[in-house]
Amino acid sequence: MVPSVLVILADGFEEIEAICPIDLLRRSGAKVTVAGLAALEVRGSHAVVVKADTVLGDCRDMTFDCVVLPGGGQGSEHLAASFEVLETVIKTAQSGVVAAICAAPAVVLGKTGLLDGKRVTGYPGTETRCPSLKLSDEKVITDGNLITAQAAGSAIAFSLAIIAKLFNQETADKIAQQVKY
Repeated sequence: MVPSVLVILADGFEEIEAICPIDLLRRSGAKVTVAGLAALEVRGSHAVVVKADTVLGDCRDMTFDCVVLPGGGQGSEHLAASFEVLETVIKTAQSGVVAAICAAPAVVLGKTGLLDGKRVTGYPGTETRCPSLKLSDEKVITDGNLITAQAAGSAIAFSLAIIAKLFNQETADKIAQQVKY
């Protein structure tokens, strides 16, 4: 069965942290749905406008194998302020993979309890959002069904970690070879 992935975008998202997973996951054969938090057109932190496939509210009754949360300070704040996002993340975590990069691990996932007892990385300084959180200095960490990454510079490694988790390492290596990573 083809893994299904939901990538949630909110205004202020970090473009490379969203587009890289969308692109590489689609290359791997995953069924990727891009959902705008409030609208189909979502403006990134560097003014790149992305047209989503749908809005998050229309995904309410759907189940995904993985949810991806791009970072970006403002984008992460918008995601964290959404009950729908938190509900979707918690629902997906029950049997699937949750992947967050940059500010999203601390800012968004910190509100869900999903970081408790997990090794986590994210953008340095964001750990102040979760008093008990200790961020590792690693670029990408997979701990069980949680994948976290540090920042935009980790976007390819983050995407490949998601592919390895959803498919296998061989598929991730194949995609890495295709893009000459």
